[in-house]
Amino acid sequence: MSTDVAILIVTYNSEHQIEACLQSVFDQQGGLNQEVIVLDNNSADQTVSVVRAKFPHVKLVLPGCNLGFAAGVNRAAQQSNADYFLLLNPDTVVLDHAIATVVEFARNHPHYGLYGGQTLRPDGSLEPSSCWGMPSLWSLAMFATGLNMVARRNRILDPESLGKWPRDTVREVGVITGCFLLASRQVWTKLGGMDERYFLYGEDTDFSKRAHRAGFHPVIVPTARIVHEVGQSSATPTHKKLMLFRGKACFFRTHYTGAKRQFALFFLLAGVALRVMLSAVRFSFGPGKRSSSDWLAVWHQRHQWIQGFPASLSAGATSKPALGSSPTLVSERSSLD
Repeated sequence: MSTDVAILIVTYNSEHQIEACLQSVFDQQGGLNQEVIVLDNNSADQTVSVVRAKFPHVKLVLPGCNLGFAAGVNRAAQQSNADYFLLLNPDTVVLDHAIATVVEFARNHPHYGLYGGQTLRPDGSLEPSSCWGMPSLWSLAMFATGLNMVARRNRILDPESLGKWPRDTVREVGVITGCFLLASRQVWTKLGGMDERYFLYGEDTDFSKRAHRAGFHPVIVPTARIVHEVGQSSATPTHKKLMLFRGKACFFRTHYTGAKRQFALFFLLAGVALRVMLSAVRFSFGPGKRSSSDWLAVWHQRHQWIQGFPASLSAGATSKPALGSSPTLVSERSSLD
C-alpha cells in the first residue's frame, strides 16, 4: 500500500514540545496511511531520546549538524515516497483529523498546489500565523513609515496581515507558513523543494512565491486546525529579529531586481531605523529597554543581515549565522511588524 502522506518535522531542542506534537499526529491519524519523519538538527537537549523512547516507529534522521530549517525539510522529504508532504512544527498539536482533512481537500482540488490550515492558540483563540499576504513594495513602504503599526490588521495599511479575516473560510493567500504546509510530491518536485539558502525564516515565503510563479494558488483550508504555541522554542528576541531580517533581505535579493530591489532594501533599513527611534522615545518615557535594545542591535548589524543568508549556510553547512545564539527551528510570523 502506498503512503498517503509523510509528516516532516524538523526539531531543534524541542524536548518539551515534541511528545505532545507526535502524540496528536497519531491520535488524529484517521484513515490515512501516513509516515512520520523527524529530522533533528543536532539538539543539545533530550529531543532525540524522547522520540526514540516514546515513538520508536517514527523515522528519525540525525544529520549530526544543524542544517537549518529549509535543508532539514528537504533532507526529511528525501526519506519518503509518499504522495504528499506535510510540514509540521514540533510546537504544534493536531486537532480534529486536520492532516486527513487537508489531504482530502488537496486530492479534490489539486490546482491550488499548496495548502495550509487554521492555527489556534492554546486557549482556542485565533493565532493568525498560518498564512500572510505576499510581501510587496507597498507593504514595505507601510513598514518603513510605521503606518502598519498605527493600523494593525488593516487590509490597506497592514496588507501582509490579510486584515481581520479569521482564517475561517477557504481562501487563496500569498504565503502559507511552514508550521503547517501540505504539498503533493509532484508539486514539491516541480518547485525543487525549499531553497536551502534560507537557514531560518523566509523559506516559506520564497516557496510560496515560486508556487505562484508556477501557476499554483496557495489556499487555506479552515477545517484543518492545529494549535500552535508561537514562540515556545524561540531564541532571544534580538536573535529572532536578526534572523528574520536576514531572511527578508534574502527574499528581496532573490525575487526583486534593479530599482525594485534597491527600494525594497531601503524600506527595510528605513523601517528598522524608525523603530530604533520610536523605541528610544518609549524608553525615555517609561518601560521599553528590551525593545529599544533589540531594534538597536538589528540596526547595528544591518551591514550583515542586509546581505541575506550567505551561501555557506546552504545544505550540509555545519556553521551557523554569526548573529548571536544558535537558532531554533520554528516558523513564526514572517510578515513585517
